[in-house]
Amino acid sequence: MARSWLILSALVAGLALGAGWTRLGLGGISDAVALADSVGGVWLDGLRMTIVPLVVSLLITGIAKTADSARGDRVAMRSVVTFIALLWVSTAMAAVLVPALLGVFPMPTDAARSLAASLSVSAPVDAPTVGIAAFLRSIVPSNPVAAAANDALLPLILFTAVFAVALARLPAAQREPVTAFFDTIANAVLLIVGWVLALAPIGVLALAFGVGARAGTSAIGALAHYVVIVSSAGLAAWALAYPVAVFAGRVRLAAFAKAVAPAQAVALSTQSSLASLPPMLQAAADLGVQRSVARVSLPVAVAIFRVTSPAMNLAVAIYVAHWLGISLAPSAIAAGAAVAAITTIGSVSLPGQVSFLTSIAPICVAMGIPFEPLALLIAVEMIPDLVRTVGNVTMDVAATTAIARIGPARQAGEFATGEGEAAPRPAFATGAAGVLDLEGEKP
Repeated sequence: MARSWLILSALVAGLALGAGWTRLGLGGISDAVALADSVGGVWLDGLRMTIVPLVVSLLITGIAKTADSARGDRVAMRSVVTFIALLWVSTAMAAVLVPALLGVFPMPTDAARSLAASLSVSAPVDAPTVGIAAFLRSIVPSNPVAAAANDALLPLILFTAVFAVALARLPAAQREPVTAFFDTIANAVLLIVGWVLALAPIGVLALAFGVGARAGTSAIGALAHYVVIVSSAGLAAWALAYPVAVFAGRVRLAAFAKAVAPAQAVALSTQSSLASLPPMLQAAADLGVQRSVARVSLPVAVAIFRVTSPAMNLAVAIYVAHWLGISLAPSAIAAGAAVAAITTIGSVSLPGQVSFLTSIAPICVAMGIPFEPLALLIAVEMIPDLVRTVGNVTMDVAATTAIARIGPARQAGEFATGEGEAAPRPAFATGAAGVLDLEGEKP
């Protein structure tokens, strides 16, 4: 959390310094802005170089761990299938909701124009603008290596996901050395990302200085607008939990709201799904969910399921396009939605700032959107992160009530607790970073 406040402070300081320098008419502003752009650009390039190896390695290890969680236990299998379905539903909701919100409540025209001009962005990759048939043909790579070299991330991600699923079906003796290899790559690249993020206050300060010098105080209002729009996507995914609990879980709305409230309070105060697990288990018990189901489903949910993430990550990418005045075709939004839903599996167990960049940058690339604005948006991620965590915790409990109604729990793969009831083997996946830190910075 200290680093988040430091980055936010760098953002505010950079905007204030740049706007103040311009307002006071001090000399040398053009040279100062050029230097700041260079410093910020080098920092962004340091992040950009990690995208392809990190996405590929995390997706392979993430799918492998998801398959391990589901293997050999019917409750775990039902949980994984339910979670994946809900991830796609929440992503589809965001794909419709966010463009509609931006149509009704757009960023002020003057602010959008000045902000777009204030960032030195790379030329966007050609976004998919073709018909549905040609778009579907384009997502299957004829050469995965060429797709990686050309930043064609959607075809690359599709190949990687299929490869990871095939890998998960191999015998352990063949599967584990390969997953260990990619886990090692992920660990090494995450170290590089950590080094780059350690310089985030400098990079954000430099980029914010240039934005403040060119756009002035309009940047502040635009960032507030961003927080509201992106948080709305998370709130929609959060709200989805209530009909899931009522109609699929067959619990009363008032009972569900009362039972989940303590877990929501812990999530709000800690920004950690893991810290919220004990009150989530209690909430499930209060709602009549069998312990043999809750003790499998909820740990799996904490480890691999973040219903708000693909919705909010897609919302960020769509917002950046709106910011830069890029018109998105339906095929481009579909490409971003697919990448958002798939890469969520690979981004588990990462600190908030790492997952923010590694999850959203591939979406931007797939949609043909420059991701330079992400360097500024990461500084205000703390507020949307609260919505992410509380929404995830709420849906975890709601999905568990639904899973408990699908069929009887199976005791295979469970071990006795000494309390007269079986409990599941822990299903947590620590991920490449070795830390179960799902939304915020608290493990």
